[in-house]
Parts: sequence; structure tokens; C-alpha cells
Amino acid sequence: MLQIIDIHKSFGSTSALQGISFEVLPAEIVALLGPSGCGKSTLLGIIAGLYPPDQGEIIWDGKSLTGIPPHQRGFGLMFQDYALFPHMNVRRNIAFGLQVLEQSPAEVERRVIETLELVGLPGFEKRDVNTLSGGEQQRVALARSLAPHPRLLMLDEPLGSLDRSLRERLVVDLKRILRETQQTAIYVTHDQEEAFVLADRVVVMRSGKVEQIGTPQDIYCSPASPFVARFLDMSNLIPGEIVMENGQALLISTLGRLPISHPARGAVSVLIRPDAARLDGSGDVQLAGMLLDHSFRGSSQRIRMQVGDATLSFEFPTSTLLPAPGANLTLSLDPEQGLLVFPVS
Repeated sequence: MLQIIDIHKSFGSTSALQGISFEVLPAEIVALLGPSGCGKSTLLGIIAGLYPPDQGEIIWDGKSLTGIPPHQRGFGLMFQDYALFPHMNVRRNIAFGLQVLEQSPAEVERRVIETLELVGLPGFEKRDVNTLSGGEQQRVALARSLAPHPRLLMLDEPLGSLDRSLRERLVVDLKRILRETQQTAIYVTHDQEEAFVLADRVVVMRSGKVEQIGTPQDIYCSPASPFVARFLDMSNLIPGEIVMENGQALLISTLGRLPISHPARGAVSVLIRPDAARLDGSGDVQLAGMLLDHSFRGSSQRIRMQVGDATLSFEFPTSTLLPAPGANLTLSLDPEQGLLVFPVS
């Protein structure tokens, strides 16, 4: 349905986007995930038609959108600050876009009531938007975006100003609403948990380029680069080398000398997954070191331990009994499940 083809964009001497390409299928939710300044919002603005690309093309249903102004694209755009009209009540905020499209009063009223039901705010038509909570304002902004039946809905950090517990509840509601309406959507965020909960596929961006595209499960289980791993809070990256001895590939690192089936040879970066370590000694690799500290994270606890020259972090269930900081600790892991190898270019 939507094709993003080789999009480039610069602002003066600053390159914002460099050859961005991907597709969005009908009724698919695609998340653009990356740190601030990686080009996510710039790309959204180009798709919306707010400014043109320097190079590349946006295609919708096989037709180029080059030269098509924003109001003729049939796309909806929802920002982080919601941009509700403070002098209008809830009904008039939602009705505004429908009236611009010159829909009949009866259709406007029907869509206002319908979308308020959809976002869980029935009976809010006459409420003053200035008296609503942050979560309620977010739902009204979503209702306003959905009311005109946009061909594509784009959401730019829509939950960014809310506290974490409210964000966690609303992202689940948002996914349900988009699923129920079969709404094609692009969701911009720097929060991996939001992206993973909401999206069918995730486009990880870095410095104006696409770093990886895949399902949330694919990206979490198989990050394509050290950058993606670090961005997903997998910080256990250590240097290593893969050599051949007697026809067997060996990974040489702080972990020792491990047989490995990997096509790379020479210098590599080794990721040790933070959720792969165990205390039962059943793994093929033993990690012995000193426990530096541990921190409570609610449903899990995170430890840091010194293993040789490396400081590594691991996660365990809250119920796991751990020794006090300063104690010696031996962990084990299965290298097939717990290690990822990235060639060093």
C-alpha cells in the first residue's frame, strides 16, 4: 500500500535521511524506532507531505505522491502534544476535520459518537478539553485523527508526555483500536517496549539510515548490529576473534576458547544476551567473576559482575536468590542461545 523508496533529506549541511526504503502493507502497524535525532519525525513529515524529499519517492497504491499537498493525501497525523483546540469542547475538536471534508451534520454526529465509543470516552462530547486528564486528551486526539477514516494514520511519539504506567495501559488500548479499525499506521517512538507491544514490524533507524527491519521478535532475538543490541539495552559486548584450528572454528575472547559455527573470521564483537545466564551450572560456558551490584526492577532484578576485564549485566527473576555485592559468582550459559557474533568491519 505504502512504499518509501530511497528517501534522502538534508537541512543545510546536515544530512537527516540517507536512502530510506521500506513498505507498509494494508492494515499493518509499522513502528519507526530509534534515538532522538535519527530522522524518524523528518521521515514522517515527508510522508505527510509537509516538506519534499531531496531524492526518492513516496508511493501510495502504485501512484506517486510527488507534488500532492498534505490535505489531499488522505493521511492523518497525531503529534505528541495532541494539538487540541483549547477553545473547543470534545465534540467540536473531533468534528473539525469532518467539517473540513464537508460531511453532513448527521454523519459528523455519528462519527463523533462512534469514535468516542471506540476510544473509551462515551458521553464526553460536551466536556471542556482543558479539564481532561493527559490520558483522556490523548484519547480525544486519537478520536479526532480516526474520525475522517484516514488512509494512513501517522503517530509521532503520541504517548511521550505521559507517565510510564499510563503509557503502558494506553499502548495496549491503542493497539486494540488500530486492530479493530484495520487502520494502516506508522508509529514513531524511541521506546522499544512501545514499539514491540504495538507494531507488526519495526524499522530501527540510526543517523538517518535504516539499521534493521523485522518483527519485534526477530529484532529482539537477532539484532543485526552492535548498535541495535545496545539500543535494546543489551550492553554485554566484548571483543573477540574467530580462528580456524584443525578444521574447527574457535571463538577466542574473555569467555575462553569456544567452538562456534559462524561464517565470520578474524575480529568480531560478541554479544552476551542479558537474559541468557543461569545459576544452575547447566550451560556449556561458565562465567566466573565478582558480583558488583544488583538492582530491583519489579518483575526482574539486574546484576552487574566483573568477568576478567569486562563488566557484564544480566537479568534474573525477582525470586532468584543472589549473594551480596562483592561475592564471587559463577554463571553459565548456552552459547547457541546466549551468544551473538558481529563481524568487525
